[in-house]
Amino acid sequence: MKAIGCVLSTFPVLSETFVGTEMRAMIAYGHKVVPIVLQRPEKPGQFIDEAMVSDAIYLDRVAGRAAISALLRPSLNVGRGVAFSFAQCKLPRRSLVWNALKIAAVARTHGLTHLHAHFAGGAAAHAILAARWIGASVSFVGHGHDIYAQPEDLVAKLRHVDFAVAVCNDMAVDFQSEVSDVRVARVPCGVNPNRFQPRQTMGPDNGRYLFIARLIETKGCADLLDAIALLKEGGVHEINLDIVGDGPLRAALTGRAAMLGLQDQVRFLGAKPTEWLAENGPHYRALVCPYKMIPGSLERDSGPVVAKEAMAMGLPVIATRFMGFKEMVTPTTGRLFEPGDVTELARTLIEIEWMAPEQRHIMGREGRARLEAYFTDRRQAELLSTWVEAA
Repeated sequence: MKAIGCVLSTFPVLSETFVGTEMRAMIAYGHKVVPIVLQRPEKPGQFIDEAMVSDAIYLDRVAGRAAISALLRPSLNVGRGVAFSFAQCKLPRRSLVWNALKIAAVARTHGLTHLHAHFAGGAAAHAILAARWIGASVSFVGHGHDIYAQPEDLVAKLRHVDFAVAVCNDMAVDFQSEVSDVRVARVPCGVNPNRFQPRQTMGPDNGRYLFIARLIETKGCADLLDAIALLKEGGVHEINLDIVGDGPLRAALTGRAAMLGLQDQVRFLGAKPTEWLAENGPHYRALVCPYKMIPGSLERDSGPVVAKEAMAMGLPVIATRFMGFKEMVTPTTGRLFEPGDVTELARTLIEIEWMAPEQRHIMGREGRARLEAYFTDRRQAELLSTWVEAA
């Protein structure tokens, strides 16, 4: 099996659990995987990623003489790499070439024959040039922000990789609308179902709903608060919510909750590691994901992993009809509503709230079964490995 260099802009990142999950899954599937990281992180990541950190190679530790050695040993495919370096406009060519040569040197030293970048930004650019320099195959995976909000030379990258990974069907369609003949692998991000388990007993849940996301406008947390306030105005006081996450809107959202009189129903718990979610998540009533697009912005989430973690834990998922949610959530595993529709969200919340506990349990059980069929880390590794081996 091909040995893979996973090229990352920075690692580990607390909110990017999918990166470590994919690398561990590919190793378990039989691939050698070496993380190659452009920059060191400014903040700690997930505890579970520490083992991968010890194996990671950070470019600031790669000597310049290694780059020079790589420079003197180009492959027959080097022309494709040079063509890409001129086709891309985002990165200064000199630094792109220098760092790509360092990656090429690392890849040769470790016998890596495929380079796979997470996000279609700088990591993908460096991976493409490095791979062509040594005659390796190359791919990148898009996640959302890098494809829609701030794309960087996306067309050039789609034209110069062996294949591009789309994490949901909408993204795959968008890739092919940019470059019609690009080879697109549809590989949803998976989760480890052994890490995220349902409640061990049939006892009652904790009576609270769960929201987990960075606190920015596209996550729709304000819509969720407004929906709970709308229900409260109508005499429904039972909707209690825990908000897990941090971000630039935390103070504004805390103020909004107070203004709406929701202090007794809504708790802001801050950012939490996945260990907290695995331990506490199964006890919630449902996960709520009111993600949406904002007028004037192309920012969007493509297929949030947290919804799959919730399904693994046997939670019903309430989410918008948006991007990857449409593939994850079915009428038997949760409910979908229109993005930004506070009234429909309120109706959906009350529908789930007034269900018999057994109905919610059945819904969660169906979600777990769907996760095990389509969205495990093992399934992700099977799909990605097939594409890597064929590249």
